[in-house]
Amino acid sequence: MLAADWIGSVAATLTTASFVPQVMHTFRTKDVSGISLGMYSAFTLGVGLWLVYGLLLGAWPIVIANAITVSLATCILVMKLRYR
Repeated sequence: MLAADWIGSVAATLTTASFVPQVMHTFRTKDVSGISLGMYSAFTLGVGLWLVYGLLLGAWPIVIANAITVSLATCILVMKLRYR
């Protein structure tokens, strides 16, 4: 594995894993008052576009990380819309 692939994989793992506590907390408490609908909408769209970008390049660390992140961000976005 190339150094760039290793760094990309570690970065993708860390940034993706950082969403798990927020999703779990929001799911447990159903408290979405501190979550910005505009920010999460833009963020989710941006991550979706990163996913498409990764697919176009065939860059699997980008694809896998963003597929997971867009799923987690979508969960938070849906909870924001449902529990507000």
